[in-house]
Amino acid sequence: MQDQNLYGKSWRCQINSVSLIGRLGKDPEQRYTSGGKAVTNFTVAVDDGFGENKTTSWITVVAWEKTAELAQQYLAKGSQVAVEGRLKQRTWNDKEGAKHTVLEVVANRLDFLTKIEKRTSSQSEQEAPPDDSDIPF
Repeated sequence: MQDQNLYGKSWRCQINSVSLIGRLGKDPEQRYTSGGKAVTNFTVAVDDGFGENKTTSWITVVAWEKTAELAQQYLAKGSQVAVEGRLKQRTWNDKEGAKHTVLEVVANRLDFLTKIEKRTSSQSEQEAPPDDSDIPF
């Protein structure tokens, strides 16, 4: 019965799918590749449990191209966002030769659950972040 589900059918497929809802811990960071593609990174806080058993996981999200541009325009520290995407493991060596590995979500869809005004790239750099005094993190 190895490699079979409860219905006796074989598990022949693999699924790499992530869905999460959380709040940004800081403003998104956007850059462009040497080929001109936009890439935006941000971290989402996702809570699990309640009261004394509550824990917060910080999930790194990477968005590319149009999704990256929209994230930069419509997300800010404290914004609530729904993310759909896939997990990706990335490995690199730093300047000292130490190997680093990170597991991140590559977003293919974002739903902006907090309404904020559309920001231009110059506003993103100059405006103060929204008041986050009522955000629990």
